[in-house]
Amino acid sequence: IAGIDAGLFDSALSRARGIASGVRMAKDLVGAPPNYLTPSSMAGIAEKISEETGMEIKVLSGEECEKMGMGSYLGVAQGAIEPPKFIHMTYKPSGEVKSKIALIGKGLTFDSGGYNLKAGAGSMIELMKFDMGGSAAVLGAAQSIGTLKPENVEVHFIVAACENMLSDRAMRPGDILTASNGKTIEVINTDAEGRLTLADALIYAEDLKVDKIVDLATLTGACIISLGNDYAGLWSSDDALAAQLEESAKSSGEKIWRMPLVEGYKEELKSNIADLKNVGGRAGGSITAALFLKEFVKSTPWAHIDMAGPVWDGKAGGS
Repeated sequence: IAGIDAGLFDSALSRARGIASGVRMAKDLVGAPPNYLTPSSMAGIAEKISEETGMEIKVLSGEECEKMGMGSYLGVAQGAIEPPKFIHMTYKPSGEVKSKIALIGKGLTFDSGGYNLKAGAGSMIELMKFDMGGSAAVLGAAQSIGTLKPENVEVHFIVAACENMLSDRAMRPGDILTASNGKTIEVINTDAEGRLTLADALIYAEDLKVDKIVDLATLTGACIISLGNDYAGLWSSDDALAAQLEESAKSSGEKIWRMPLVEGYKEELKSNIADLKNVGGRAGGSITAALFLKEFVKSTPWAHIDMAGPVWDGKAGGS
């Protein structure tokens, strides 16, 4: 192109291709049928990304997760025939590491709701293949970062992949689950399952001694009620991290809105027989969901993005 420095043009083109490869992958994963995209096949895709980009990967089986005490995650997975897969990919730069980040994606490859079955008009059970939208974003980011190879930053990509199914082995309302940090959780609603898988993933991420943790999840219908289908909700324990994410969203054309972490709403999560319940009342449901997740991060700057609205475009029939 006349008047444009060839080196700068090639660099910009390579960067655009790297980003586009991850975006395309994320969209394809969100649209994949749940009988094709299972926890095992998702782990296979992560292994392929790692092989192609030179990243490290570890895929933990259900038995390995059980040895690590991940009772919250495995409580969700126990009702499914498909085995859970806990995916951990690591990108390391060639030079000095100045920052370590963990990206966690909710990885429910199908969500029936469990015993609190998604039923009736508006339940969207036929669309619950997109309940792994957070993990699609994380795997897409892994594809892009592994291709572009940014300097000075180490990135951990974590997905606790499983299905939430209804069976004689499935968790029941009233069950008590124990997360890997020892906290006990009273299951009030089996359809509030994503936060249970994320709990153990957050604990795992913080044990890696990272500087920042960001989780992405199609977590609550309440977030859609609050912000509509176009905006994702953002909650964070750290103003600087929240500002970085808001600026990143602005520069990339993503619609995101910071929401409050109202400490007083934690009362909604109090249980008489466990450390906390997995849901609060109807009011402020997306806030209490974020507060639940916050209980599993000790001190690392953390942000939660609820992308339940923008994960799917109903008119287009895809991500």
